[in-house]
Amino acid sequence: MTDVDMKDPSPHAPPGLEWEPEAAGEKRERPLGRNQPLVPAASIAGRALVTVIAIMTFLAGLTAGAAQLLSDASADWRSQVSREVTIQVRPGPGRAIEDEVAKAAAAARAAPGVAEVRIYSKQESERLLEPWLGVGLNFDELPVPRLVVLKIAPDARVDFATLRQTLANDVKGASLDDHRVWMERLATMANTFVLLGLGILALVLSATGLAVAFATRGAMDGNRGIVEVLHFVGASDSYIAVEFQRHFLRLGLRGGLIGGAAALGFYLAAGWTAAAWTATPEGTQLEALFGRFALGWRGFLAVVAIALLVAVVTAVVSRLTVRRTLQELS
Repeated sequence: MTDVDMKDPSPHAPPGLEWEPEAAGEKRERPLGRNQPLVPAASIAGRALVTVIAIMTFLAGLTAGAAQLLSDASADWRSQVSREVTIQVRPGPGRAIEDEVAKAAAAARAAPGVAEVRIYSKQESERLLEPWLGVGLNFDELPVPRLVVLKIAPDARVDFATLRQTLANDVKGASLDDHRVWMERLATMANTFVLLGLGILALVLSATGLAVAFATRGAMDGNRGIVEVLHFVGASDSYIAVEFQRHFLRLGLRGGLIGGAAALGFYLAAGWTAAAWTATPEGTQLEALFGRFALGWRGFLAVVAIALLVAVVTAVVSRLTVRRTLQELS
């Protein structure tokens, strides 16, 4: 064999071996370097996958933050409603309504745990009906009930059953409303939004897993020659799977952090805008409905957890896809 033959072996080298020109214009085969990654660290497919993961994480973070905001707002509503109880005294023929209202207020003040009792006057009770019945209506011919509002002391437990029985025995036409129905509806609404957020999160994770699976198959097809050489020289499936897992874990972390940071930035900007808008009537109504629009530490923690969860899902799905593909090759 001549020197030329030794320097210029057959161009049909095993897959995974690269050629680089020498000074004399000849070619020689060079194995992949020891520190060279099995999957290219920077590629168009990798950048596209990072973009998809970032978008999915951003949407999941927005959903988690919205669910947390609504849950906190619902908790505030229930807390406010639970601290206020209403006694309604309905007028009737031959009934001295003022005396009955005074009896209801006295029974409420005698109940343990009641911090404040306020009697609504006839004019105040009528004004409460104006948004529904209109202004300028003559209420003299309508049996408008009178209201007695009770403020419950913090951390106090009121025996509503006893108070309700006392009103039934001593006050004609009186009824006690502890707003239990409204609190149950608020709790149901909050739980519904939380379940909806979990469902959207599951869809986002599923879509991310499918995208990672397709990207992993594409990466393996693009590096099939290298994978076959590694198999030929005795590399285990675990070694190859770990190499792909590391690559896609880095992509998942990068995309998750970008999407999570974007979601947190959105809520920080929204909170700042809401704080600046609070002085307006619209801002006051928005704050009464959704609170301060501040995400809170639990919301921030949820967004960060979602970003990390997306990265973990990316790594696990890539490992499972590689193992299944290697089994097909075997």
